Amino acid sequence: MSIQVSRLSDPTVRSFVAAVNAHDKDAFETLLAPGATMSDDGSDRDVADWTDREIFSSNGHMDVETESDGGRVLVVSYRNDTWGEMRTKWRFTVDGGKISRFETGQA
Repeated sequence: MSIQVSRLSDPTVRSFVAAVNAHDKDAFETLLAPGATMSDDGSDRDVADWTDREIFSSNGHMDVETESDGGRVLVVSYRNDTWGEMRTKWRFTVDGGKISRFETGQA
C-alpha cells in the first residue's frame, strides 16, 4: 500500500516526489539548495549526473510505502528503466524549503 504524494507530510519532500514522478527536471532542480549533495548506498555522487541517469533519462518513479521523521525519511518502491523495481530508503535534509542533501540506498 502506498501513500498518495499529496498526503506526504513535508511540503519540500512532497514536491521532490511529485517532480520525480512527473519527470519535471526544472521543478526538481528548483527544490535543491545551491551546492546540494547526495549519496547512493553510502557513496557520495554528483547530483546532476546521478539524477540524470537514475531518474530523468530512465523514467524514475517513486511509490512511497512509509514516511517517518516528519516526512523526511521515506521507504519507497522505486523503479526505473535501468534497474527495474527495488525497495529503497530516502533521507532528506531540508533547509529553508530547499533540499541541501538527500541520501538513498537499498531498504
